[in-house]
Amino acid sequence: MKLHSTNTQQYQTITAYDDTGVEINAVRFAHSLIVMPESAPVEWPVAAFEALTRENFEQIDAGKPDVVILGTGKRQRFVHPKLVAPLSARHVGVEAMDSQAACRTYNILMAEGRKVALALIIETA
Repeated sequence: MKLHSTNTQQYQTITAYDDTGVEINAVRFAHSLIVMPESAPVEWPVAAFEALTRENFEQIDAGKPDVVILGTGKRQRFVHPKLVAPLSARHVGVEAMDSQAACRTYNILMAEGRKVALALIIETA
């Protein structure tokens, strides 16, 4: 799905997505990544939802987001609370949703000026 451009192009904006990847400011990525508005996307070493670890969420927490949107692939899945403990300790909410909804939600929160992190799982197998 292609998205319309807005005046937020100075930020990391999701410009398109499908089941095999995502475009950020028209640059395609076909691997899992962490996206925050004011910094370049970071590769996230998660090949599948079932492979998530506490360390993966510590990597997200390093960016000190106020809220995390977790894109879990084609369908919505929820992580065990012990995995998101590093974020919960700082009272950071983690919202899990399918990846398409996560991309849309990230763009909305980013456009509102929120310090949001999109942790997007793009399954490679």
